[in-house]
Amino acid sequence: MGFSNGIFNDPQKVGKGYRLINVKNMYSGDCIDVDSLSLIDIDEKEFKNNKVEYGDIFFTRSSLVKEGIAYSNVNLSYRNDLTFDGHLIRMQPCKTTTDPVFLAYLFKTSSARKQLILGGKTTTMTTIGQSDIAIVELALPSYKPEQSQIGTYFQNLDQLITLHQAKYNKLVNIKKAMLEKMFPKNGADVPEIRFKGFIDAWEKRKLGEIMNVTSVKRIHQSDWTNSGIRFLRARDIVSAYKNEEPSDYLYISENKYNEYSIISGKVKPNDLLVTGVGTIGIPLLIADDIPIYFKDGNIIWFKNENAIDGKFFFYSFINNRIQGFIKDSAGTGTVGTYTIDSGKKTPILLPKDKEQRKIGNYFQNLDKQITLHQKELEKLKNIKKACLEKMFV
Repeated sequence: MGFSNGIFNDPQKVGKGYRLINVKNMYSGDCIDVDSLSLIDIDEKEFKNNKVEYGDIFFTRSSLVKEGIAYSNVNLSYRNDLTFDGHLIRMQPCKTTTDPVFLAYLFKTSSARKQLILGGKTTTMTTIGQSDIAIVELALPSYKPEQSQIGTYFQNLDQLITLHQAKYNKLVNIKKAMLEKMFPKNGADVPEIRFKGFIDAWEKRKLGEIMNVTSVKRIHQSDWTNSGIRFLRARDIVSAYKNEEPSDYLYISENKYNEYSIISGKVKPNDLLVTGVGTIGIPLLIADDIPIYFKDGNIIWFKNENAIDGKFFFYSFINNRIQGFIKDSAGTGTVGTYTIDSGKKTPILLPKDKEQRKIGNYFQNLDKQITLHQKELEKLKNIKKACLEKMFV
């Protein structure tokens, strides 16, 4: 097993020549995408001394301690035009006794990574050299076909992860593009793309003109409970928007909810709750009649009363037009806020009801597909994480 350093990247030589594996490529996935590599113009002798071979394993030299190091990545390309950056360490396994794919995944286990972190740890950074890698103690099956089977299992798992990641990225990009094209741009009253049969201009309104924009009676921290009616904070809405579970759940008693709802009213389906502090302008569409209460001042309540199709309302709020208004009205201080007054002045462009429903349903279906691939990705990554611990000694 041998180690070597690559060539140091000269920005003036980038743009043509041989394909260069550098540090950023190490974090782009579990296998190096050779077609996406940048090019470096070096002479043939320098390339020959630093030519990447099939099965070479690469490590980054340094990383923040909290992030860990030992990011191994194996080259499984038979291409003959690859070289690598001097900020990487290359390890060349003995292929007659060791399967390089198995070894690359073995270096991703917590046991191997821990040894490398301890071997190169400083106060804030971990920096490793060839000697740190060489003294890592690893347990390998003596029977090479077993190594190959384990390596192939993880390779197939990574291919599934890559597939779902690509589908997820594609859908996210489609959504981003359609949010631009299916809502009118600034200065326009019709969108660039719309469903067949719709030709009317969209009507410009302010939300305070068509619905009540308000908040609720304040709940004090002493009224929080461990069960009862769900109590939302701004960060809970941000978590829901990202399809993440909040770090903790808060509740208030049913008696307190009933008492305060008499004063403030109850949140209803198709109402919109929007964060007013922290990460401002993040919407939550109320989809059912399950009782909830929320933190006053931190969350703005748009009492829709079905004035706007709920799903259309939600996606209008994440479009650049409304998000731009929120950003502009938040102020220039260190902490921007989105207030009830700003909520009332928020402009919105409205098509006829039928077109609203079509647009809302289109984006909701797109989000369902995005969530499906996101969950599958999380499931596969969790399987990989568990198997990296259980299939290696």
